Amino acid sequence: MTRSPLRLILAAGLLLLAGGAPAQENPGFTAAQRAEILGILRQALREDPTILRDALAGLEEADRRDRSEAQRAAIADNAEALFRDAADPSKGNPRGDVTIVEFFDARCGYCKQMQPAMDALLRRDPNIRLVLKDLPILGPNSVLASRALLAAQRQGRYVPLYDALLALRGEPTEAVLRQQAERAGLDWARLRRDMEDPAIGARIERNLALASRLGIEGTPALVIGTTLVPGAIELPALERLVAEARAAR
Repeated sequence: MTRSPLRLILAAGLLLLAGGAPAQENPGFTAAQRAEILGILRQALREDPTILRDALAGLEEADRRDRSEAQRAAIADNAEALFRDAADPSKGNPRGDVTIVEFFDARCGYCKQMQPAMDALLRRDPNIRLVLKDLPILGPNSVLASRALLAAQRQGRYVPLYDALLALRGEPTEAVLRQQAERAGLDWARLRRDMEDPAIGARIERNLALASRLGIEGTPALVIGTTLVPGAIELPALERLVAEARAAR
């Protein structure tokens, strides 16, 4: 598309106001030309303030597209660790045609808030596999809870303990973990020993490193198809993203 000279001048002026164009795009203006461009821009903005609004909206949209493309590339580069790690605990249909990966912290209020919607999704759609990635980022009790969950997996009771901890409204202290673990049918003495296994710490570190590669900064974070969703979402949004992922297969 051909841009008018005025729009070229305005674009250059906005770059100048923002601190200069990138080196490969720098037109090498003289001081007089810079002053003239800025004068034209200021006059145009006085006459039509929507120019700045539209320019900022365009910059935000370009930034959003860049972030989305980077996230899709990161998901593709880390597909094995995300979707095909046999060590990961899961809920739903192990052979589901759509896999959702959820990074969560057992103490995260937003994770707890989203759990009913996720459980409803799994009940309504029997062809979803939900992979659970422990991401303990909210302090020592988060790490303790993640160690308990991963140790519970060795007794085949990860999901019952996960459900109990996501429903918990108090702190997952060691005493509370013991109570919840025994209610979930776990051998506490064995669980407590396994929690100290360096292999469990290594799994948590791998999850943290994977989240970092994906640019995840908080919990919950979902990967559905090629989409990374930061934060809790409701059931209709979950269903829409699953439908999009299924259509793209």
